[in-house]
Amino acid sequence: MSTRIAITGAYGRMGRALAETILSYPGVTLSAAITRAEHSGIKPDCAQFMKQTLDTILTTDTEQAIASAEVIIDFTRPEATMDYLDVCLDMHKPLVIGTTGLDENQKAQVIRASKSIPIVMAPNMSIGINLLASLVRTAARALKEGYDIEIIEAHHRHKVDAPSGTALFLAETAAAAVNRNLDDEAVFGRKGHTGPRPISQIGFSVIRGGDIVGDHTVLFAGEGERLELTHKASNRQTFAQGAIRAALFIAHHDAGLYDMQDVIGLR
Repeated sequence: MSTRIAITGAYGRMGRALAETILSYPGVTLSAAITRAEHSGIKPDCAQFMKQTLDTILTTDTEQAIASAEVIIDFTRPEATMDYLDVCLDMHKPLVIGTTGLDENQKAQVIRASKSIPIVMAPNMSIGINLLASLVRTAARALKEGYDIEIIEAHHRHKVDAPSGTALFLAETAAAAVNRNLDDEAVFGRKGHTGPRPISQIGFSVIRGGDIVGDHTVLFAGEGERLELTHKASNRQTFAQGAIRAALFIAHHDAGLYDMQDVIGLR
């Protein structure tokens, strides 16, 4: 049996990537492509693709679309994600959340909802990024003494949040591995006379420009050597493929909050 998946943000970059990937992915069916009635800034190529390929399932009727699906995949904005979360909760539908930039209150809402429905939430659905996180954890534990940790990330000019959710995820992974609190140790940019770098700091450098899909590097810099662990995404299909794997994972799991480490068996 094919698993029926509905996607949100149908006119967005990730919406198109998800639709294209689902259409060619074995064992899944795209049952609905949801767009918000007030959506603006639609890219002409996305609009043309959706109207030509998905005209029969493109809809602004969120409740009907979610009712037709077994799993929903959401890559939108935090406020929209909360709306979709409420509908999924009411209809008892599993939800995959790839949206970044959720605040603490919104994250708390997701945690509460996961007591009733299965949810996979991850700042990055790429299999490679999640393997990178596992490598970062191992490296941080091995290089605990005498190595400075820095996170460098680059994205396209249209990205609205910084640092990226993935950069924060990687930093949190490294911090936890060496028993540091990221909220206490994070430095988001440096300017002027900053003085010597404290060993416990975890620094962020952010690049925005062009059409960069997503580059992330975790740098461990010691005396006489440095280790750089890097992941570069060349297109959005890698995120879409990971999201579909997450959808297939929670389609057969009980209520709870899962992440991509669970999905790919790294936990």
